[in-house]
Amino acid sequence: MHKQLLLSSEGKRLPVTIRNYELGDTEQMIELQRRSFPPPFPEELWWKPEQLHEHVSRFPEGALCAVANGEIIGSMTGLRIPESIAQGSHGWAEVTDDGYIRNHDPHGQTLYVVDICVDPGYRGAGIGHWLMQSMYETTVYLGLERLLGGGRMPGYHRHASALSAETYLARVAEGELRDPVISFLLRCGRMPVGVVADYLEDEESCNYAALMEWRNPFLQQERK
Repeated sequence: MHKQLLLSSEGKRLPVTIRNYELGDTEQMIELQRRSFPPPFPEELWWKPEQLHEHVSRFPEGALCAVANGEIIGSMTGLRIPESIAQGSHGWAEVTDDGYIRNHDPHGQTLYVVDICVDPGYRGAGIGHWLMQSMYETTVYLGLERLLGGGRMPGYHRHASALSAETYLARVAEGELRDPVISFLLRCGRMPVGVVADYLEDEESCNYAALMEWRNPFLQQERK
């Protein structure tokens, strides 16, 4: 993939390129994680060169980055998984092979989101939205059934004493509550399909995640 965009950042036009990241981008990809997830986020959870090598070699179509002013300012990574895994209860580490994606299935009909990351200095410019849109385009290009991923629910801890995770997700989907991550995914066109417990060690989400999908509308149209 390689496409050019003109976005708006701080009142100015920002030329952005979305493309597949490569081995030569390893240092910048890790630096992006440093900026995006500073301490107390554990350093050992930033991308490692070995993980990025696996992304690029096993599924380059699912390795996307956004570039502005010669610098990587956002990234998104995915892998293909079979429906048997997509339908079952799973945690992030299990379904993504701890981020190494060595379990990538070239025949899998679901494109699963491993990670999406945007430089804090460019948030609000629509980088995350366009990375998501680009992964939808990848889903269509490959003729896959859908895109799926677990979304954090960082606002849930404020309501956990009164609401189940399922009820919280429903309230966010209905617009009664706002969640920083789930509301963003809804604006990007993702639809909730369920809640998974013990998805990721995440105090704000009480370890829950919302499974959010985007179905390939062209494939569904062909099958009617």
